[in-house]
Amino acid sequence: MEQEVLVQVEGLSKKFCKSLKKSLWYGVQDLVGSVMGKQPTATLRKDEFWALRDINFELRRGECLGLIGHNGAGKSTLLKILNGLINPDHGKVTLRGRVGALIDLGAGFNPILSGRENIYNNGAVLGFTKAEIDSKVEEIIDFAELREFIDMPVQNYSSGMKVRLGFAVAAQMEPDILIIDEVLAVGDIGFVLKCYALIDKLLPNTALIFVSHSMSMVSRICSNICLVNQGKTEFYGKNVAKGIDLYYSKFINSNSFEVFSSNEIELKGVRLLNSENGIVAWGGDIVIELNLIISNSEISPSITITVFDKEQRPVASLKKFTVDRQIKDLTQGFLLSITHKNNQLSKGIYTLSLTVNDGVTKSPLYRINNILSFQVTHEIDVYQPFYLDAHYELK
Repeated sequence: MEQEVLVQVEGLSKKFCKSLKKSLWYGVQDLVGSVMGKQPTATLRKDEFWALRDINFELRRGECLGLIGHNGAGKSTLLKILNGLINPDHGKVTLRGRVGALIDLGAGFNPILSGRENIYNNGAVLGFTKAEIDSKVEEIIDFAELREFIDMPVQNYSSGMKVRLGFAVAAQMEPDILIIDEVLAVGDIGFVLKCYALIDKLLPNTALIFVSHSMSMVSRICSNICLVNQGKTEFYGKNVAKGIDLYYSKFINSNSFEVFSSNEIELKGVRLLNSENGIVAWGGDIVIELNLIISNSEISPSITITVFDKEQRPVASLKKFTVDRQIKDLTQGFLLSITHKNNQLSKGIYTLSLTVNDGVTKSPLYRINNILSFQVTHEIDVYQPFYLDAHYELK
């Protein structure tokens, strides 16, 4: 006998406006229209865009849906709609049972109240009585490992403490539907492993929506997968491996280059060596091979490779070096092999950008964003930006 459907999403669409003034004006128009019984328009007005477009899926008790996609694909918007924080413009969401969610750091907490008081507030929002919360509060405190600080205002908690308390409340209350965003990446590795052990315990009686950039964890706990791209469903089904392969082929090994200059320089190819499907182990070597063509032999190129994290913040930079202008085969192309040994990047997804400046005038000649993406597995306790110490070969 099939388990009951706890989450059903039908034709879900949501649009936003890039301009604040226009957004406020459109909001007034929509409010007046709804009072008059008019349906929201399905067309985009000036400066509007679809954050979600015609999303459909269902989730049964005992199933885990892995929601994946690059940053800005629409995952967070979908979670906020599911959690009731924003309303869709079109479509319908049906949730059956209690919903626990951990979708933003500190979300749902009153910062001036203590951790204990926030446990009771969150429990009440989930529909539990005081007596039911009383029976759970000690388990929550123990799981969050915050007994010494439980009566301290949440505004004084670190990000890791907020995550521990948020997950403990969301999971220990044993909701019918549990929504977990990437915020677990903030916690230390010991607590994260404890969270996944609890998820395994909860899954038979819970419908779980799990958002993560860690494909190893998605493949481990998810029974269904939904790949979102530019607000639309790129893939949905029970073949988790196929969804992950599609994600890697579109985003991890993407060749969607963004060029801002020159006809004299061309990147013919880029490869990530010493990796498996774009995955690099923490502590392992990162080996990048670039194939560049520079048609103007008078150019003395200074090449920089910058590493960006998933929030598109630069976290590392290859030390600049200048290619000798006397190299004879520069116009025929050359291979640039860059090796960073024993990488210390924290777990997550990273992208590389290539910049070529004139080595004499320092003026920019060429830039490509997102020439390559890769994922670093494993967690470290302390994250620090670093500089790549590379060697290179010209061929």
